[in-house]
Amino acid sequence: PFFSFPFLSFLFLSFPFHMSVKGAVADKFLANHGATSALLADPTWTEHSSDIVASAVLDWATANGAYSYCHWFQPMAASGVRHGLTGQVQNMMLKFNKENEPEFDFKGKDLIRGETDGSSFPNGGLRATHTAGGYLAVDTSSSIFLRGDVVFVPSAFVSYYGAALDEKTPLLRSNQAVSENGTRLLKALGAQDKDLEEGLIANIGLEQEFFLIPRDAYLSRLDLQMAGRTVMGKNAPRGQEMCDHYMAAPSMTTPALACMQQIQEECWKMGIPLKTRHREVAPNQYEFAPLFGVNTGQIDQNIMVMQVIEEVAAQHGLAALLEEKPFADINGSGKHNNWSLASAKTSDGKSFNLMDPADMYARTNGNAAAFPSVIAALVAGFEEHGDILRMAISNPGNEFRLGACEAPPAIISTYLGDDMTNYLKAFKEGDTGAEYNPGKKTLDLGTKSVQPFQVPAEDRNRTSPLPYGGCRFEFRAVGSAVNCSMVNVALNTIAAEKFGELAERIESGESAAAVATDYLNKSWRVIFNGDNYNEDNQKMLTRRGIWRIDSGVEANHSIVMDKNVELFEKLGVMTKAECEARETILHDHYVGYVELEALSMVDMINQHVIPSVKNAGLGEAQTSEFLADLDKSVKIVKDAMSKIHAEEEPYEKAKMARVLRLETMVDVREVCDSAEEVVPEEAWTLATYKDMLFLDQNDSTWM
Repeated sequence: PFFSFPFLSFLFLSFPFHMSVKGAVADKFLANHGATSALLADPTWTEHSSDIVASAVLDWATANGAYSYCHWFQPMAASGVRHGLTGQVQNMMLKFNKENEPEFDFKGKDLIRGETDGSSFPNGGLRATHTAGGYLAVDTSSSIFLRGDVVFVPSAFVSYYGAALDEKTPLLRSNQAVSENGTRLLKALGAQDKDLEEGLIANIGLEQEFFLIPRDAYLSRLDLQMAGRTVMGKNAPRGQEMCDHYMAAPSMTTPALACMQQIQEECWKMGIPLKTRHREVAPNQYEFAPLFGVNTGQIDQNIMVMQVIEEVAAQHGLAALLEEKPFADINGSGKHNNWSLASAKTSDGKSFNLMDPADMYARTNGNAAAFPSVIAALVAGFEEHGDILRMAISNPGNEFRLGACEAPPAIISTYLGDDMTNYLKAFKEGDTGAEYNPGKKTLDLGTKSVQPFQVPAEDRNRTSPLPYGGCRFEFRAVGSAVNCSMVNVALNTIAAEKFGELAERIESGESAAAVATDYLNKSWRVIFNGDNYNEDNQKMLTRRGIWRIDSGVEANHSIVMDKNVELFEKLGVMTKAECEARETILHDHYVGYVELEALSMVDMINQHVIPSVKNAGLGEAQTSEFLADLDKSVKIVKDAMSKIHAEEEPYEKAKMARVLRLETMVDVREVCDSAEEVVPEEAWTLATYKDMLFLDQNDSTWM
């Protein structure tokens, strides 16, 4: 039968209880308390109707066998180390009454507020043990959801003074900034007030890449367990050079397919539409992709998807690796952030997309300059604030991935395609009256069996950090292990600033065409439609003056540059103190991550590589040479860590850690990999790349 999944019998009952939009689930349970989901459209329900909503949530929870709840929040510096990337305390919705009988206990105050210890989370000095208060408040733009016996309430996490201690709060502020400034620009371009009464929303779609490897092999590798990345390991005879893994048929002889099916099932139960699954380019690499939606909800869902991937993999004898570059010399994993802006609601009940030229032309009463104005604003933002975009993707794992033939380099250009580029070129040269109609072309394969069909005029440019992909920009450089909030904070804030600037000039009497032309002329250099992997092109783009920050440490430091602090402050996204705290947190996270890798490397050399060399039966001279090199390597790594510990300034510590990671440890790895190359297989006690990367060719037991 069509509805053959066993969970579909109760699927629609257990879908999320939407807090911000009308929904059948919310209507069903609110009706029992004299309300409808229309109540949830106005966030002020938290002030006057929280008890009603809490009662409905309790009914919904118990109908699905849930008796606990938690405020579910997103601390900073969680990437690669915190399971699920979230914080939570699960409380039962029960108490004993005066007669010592159990009864339900879940009020409005329990739903909308919470309190915890803010000093025990990364906070960059915003909290201390003697000033530790951390406060949780329900995010009404996200949907609460069920998993097992727990109701999860997505929440913002702030200090006693309202400073953001999380990833979500700046995102919510940036959503408001881009809505207000974008609405202002649209009105200046001719859009009607009735189509913009509820402002704008930022929509995203997040693709999630990851590796699945045999769990017993994973458990033999301290580096994977502690840091998610192999700090040593000789390449297998086979990698991805045969282009044989991408979108290949999933094998029924390995646990990977069953694992992915269960992940999808678990996610659909929570209302997460994990629609697409397929193999990725590298061996044992896979991808899920959902339907797009409002950024807060999509980020919440992606975080839960990552948690489910890890948990379900273990149930199938596998380990899921979400880190960006777990293996050398094959593709790493990303999380492409497909970003667009749209009206929240229009007079006819339909939304319109600011990045869709047809929508913009129709909703601005035939203003041909409307769409070019939006693109000009975004291009200008990318050109001026490429450093902020680079900061947003500078988590530790991404440092090995950017520019490594599976991700764009750390040069922030944008691809518009020749079709749009030529249109904008003509526009800024004076042809401002023509509507932009994206071209299409017809492919005729020369056979009746396949009839001619149309494709976009533009090819796909997978080398660009920010390609326009038809009604959206795809930020391709985002790493797989991150919470994508800061990525979208950067996009929203940049857009908000430029939308406000354009609006002010148009409101002051300048024509939209003249303002858009000015912005295009000043920022044209950031548009590049060629091959970003080509080294000559990279040199050319660098000479153009496009933002290029190769070091993730330097990118993180850029958040406290005067222009960036001013940007975040004037748009109400982050204060100077919050920017400074976040920089400290980012540096501390990087240093801590490198230390995990370095200490794992030292232990693996001492506990595995050296004993393996001793037991390998090599000649005396070769054995002595290897042992001397390995002992020296351990000392070099330990000495480097001691120097890092002695430094007090987070920025300086991070710079030292980067040298250790990208120079010293790379040299030490060469020694270890050379040893693996000559030690007999039976004497090598670590799982190898061959053991970990080829589920189709190996059984699940590596030893």
